[in-house]
Amino acid sequence: MTDAAVLPPTMLAMVSLAANIAANHPKKGLCQIERLRSLGVAEAQIDMVIDIARHLRDEAGQIIDSEFNAAFAPATKVVEPAAASAGSCCTPTAKGNACC
Repeated sequence: MTDAAVLPPTMLAMVSLAANIAANHPKKGLCQIERLRSLGVAEAQIDMVIDIARHLRDEAGQIIDSEFNAAFAPATKVVEPAAASAGSCCTPTAKGNACC
C-alpha cells in the first residue's frame, strides 16, 4: 500500500466510529471514541460524527420501514411516506449537521 492510500489515524478512527454507529455494530465504536480522545480530537468533532452516523442509521430505518409498510399495507389503508424520500440526497440532522 502506498503512503497516498493510508488515512491519517484521526480520519480512520472517525470513519470507523461512523460505520460502527450506522451499522448498529455491537461494539458501538466505543474504542474509536477513546482513540479519538487520545489523539486530541475535539469533543465537538466527535459529537458531529456521532450525530451524523445516528441520523443516517435512523433515516435508513425509517425508509426501510416505510417501504415495508407500503408493500404489506391493506389496499384501503393510506401509508404515510417516510420522513425523507429515498430520492433525496440527505436531510440535515436534528442538530443541523449536514450529512452529505
